[in-house]
Amino acid sequence: MKPASPDLVAYLQNTTQFLFADCFTLTLRTGTQLFVCDRDIPITVAGTVFAANGIRVSGLKYAIKIGVDVDEQDITIAASSADLIDGVPFLVALRRGVLDGATIQRDRAFFTAWTAPAIGSVTLFHGRVSTVDKIGRTEASLKVKSDLVLLDTDMPRNLYQPSCLHTLYDAGCSVDRAAHTATGAVQAGSTVARIVWTGATAGTYDQGTLVFTSGANAGVQVTIKTSDSSGNLTLSYPLDAAPGVGDGFTISAGCDHSTGSGGCLKFSNLPNFRGFPFVPPPETAY
Repeated sequence: MKPASPDLVAYLQNTTQFLFADCFTLTLRTGTQLFVCDRDIPITVAGTVFAANGIRVSGLKYAIKIGVDVDEQDITIAASSADLIDGVPFLVALRRGVLDGATIQRDRAFFTAWTAPAIGSVTLFHGRVSTVDKIGRTEASLKVKSDLVLLDTDMPRNLYQPSCLHTLYDAGCSVDRAAHTATGAVQAGSTVARIVWTGATAGTYDQGTLVFTSGANAGVQVTIKTSDSSGNLTLSYPLDAAPGVGDGFTISAGCDHSTGSGGCLKFSNLPNFRGFPFVPPPETAY
């Protein structure tokens, strides 16, 4: 049974005809939330306004299952170039990974009149964005999975592997990101696959991250494959738009999760190394 407020329960028990709308809440990994509904006018639910002139979500069926099977559904999100996230068109931001780690919730809200706040709502689905299957000019197809997907997390927590289990700059790693982050600007000769910046040094930014703060790629985060002493930052994947001279960015050093010069020695962080470097490779294990 789905939980509902006493006012909503009483309303549904004593009413044969009622108004309802489906409301969708997208919560991004950054904490930013998008509120949209499937009606032609904005509606208010528990003080939150769900927009009617933004992105459109279709799919996300209501399903009830017994057991711990993960519910996977296909949904479609339609958007125009006027639908923005942090100043970037929604579908462009989606291609850049804006929904990585995002959650989506579908609620059904009930009304006595469209212009009045909702009497109450019932949550029909809550899950996590799994994969983006297709992105077109006006819409995108995604797969979402119910929160039971969290039960698929590998156990036990500690795995025996040669490389460090920590994520660079997390609490276990303890390296201060700010101390290894710099700001810069794109220089002449840059392409979609290579950024020219005189601040680059050999090995420092290998497997690091670069986030554009201005220009056509503002807000885009990319992984650096290699950096060299000639001032070249080679990207792991090409950008969607060519960077312009003077485009600003922040850049953070990377780690290869080893005990060597590309890992813990680079950050003087060997005491926090959480790996087992002497695990023999498979071809020599008996």
